[in-house]
Amino acid sequence: MNAHLQPTGSAYFISPETAAVESHTLSVLVDNEPGVLARVIGLFSGRGYNIESLTVSETEHQAHLSRITVVTRGTPQVLEQIKAQLERIVPVHRVVDLTVRARELGQDRPIEREVALIKVIGEGEMRAETLRLADAFHAKVVDATVGHFILEITGKSSKIDQFVAIMKPLGLIEVCRTGIAAMNRGAQGM
Repeated sequence: MNAHLQPTGSAYFISPETAAVESHTLSVLVDNEPGVLARVIGLFSGRGYNIESLTVSETEHQAHLSRITVVTRGTPQVLEQIKAQLERIVPVHRVVDLTVRARELGQDRPIEREVALIKVIGEGEMRAETLRLADAFHAKVVDATVGHFILEITGKSSKIDQFVAIMKPLGLIEVCRTGIAAMNRGAQGM
């Protein structure tokens, strides 16, 4: 190809994607019916998009609506494609990019929280240290025996990551996390 020729409208001249990859939180309002979650997840897996966090629950019982909260990563173009493809799925009522909405409202991120149950074994001094650190992180003891604790912690994912890392040397044996629940600040709904 001659270096003096300008690119045409052909897709062959599209430059490589140079936009930064970002993490976005999407909220998807869907009918609460069998197969909807599989269709949403299928959209992601079928196109090679990764899901970092997924939370689903019925939020409006009378209307039979569920809210799916998905955290995914991609370039702005890929994220727009994901939203457009989600909106085309028939039982999807609404798709909101909470990360974009937060920026429009002058905020850094939407409010995001996660819950984790963490099982830690230990006796003596390790047991006392586990309780001290649980108190410092505002984790609640939800089950206890002489040989173990199950702790519940709520907060940003980074806080839970930090708590899990601190518990590892103290006898951490199991972690169960809910995934992120998120919404934007302000009086306006989704």
